Amino acid sequence: QVRLVESGGGLVQTGDSLRLSCAGSGRTFSGDAFGWFRQAPGKQRVFVAGINSNGHHTFYSDSVKDRFFISRDSAKNAAYLQMNTLQPDDTGVYFCAAVRSDEPPTIEGLYDYWGQGTQVTISS
Repeated sequence: QVRLVESGGGLVQTGDSLRLSCAGSGRTFSGDAFGWFRQAPGKQRVFVAGINSNGHHTFYSDSVKDRFFISRDSAKNAAYLQMNTLQPDDTGVYFCAAVRSDEPPTIEGLYDYWGQGTQVTISS
């Protein structure tokens, strides 16, 4: 069974940092692009960050640029999202997604695999 499992969420204060992890299993994801998406309460899921299949190119939404950093470790079949200077607007459920593609799409419907999500809450 192919799975993505996120971890690392939690409740933190404004200005704190968190590191989310996404562990893949069931097959190798070395040829996949990864994306991280956020779903805030009552809102649609939106693209936050993506990394291409070889890890050399990263992409970010304007709201998280220069604060969030995506990375991957293909040997561990994993992707990560380092989130710094967290703000209350960053609150939501964060999902990891993978697609057999060189570049990470920003559209959620183009991804093949999704994790169950991890809750991130930032208190003001």
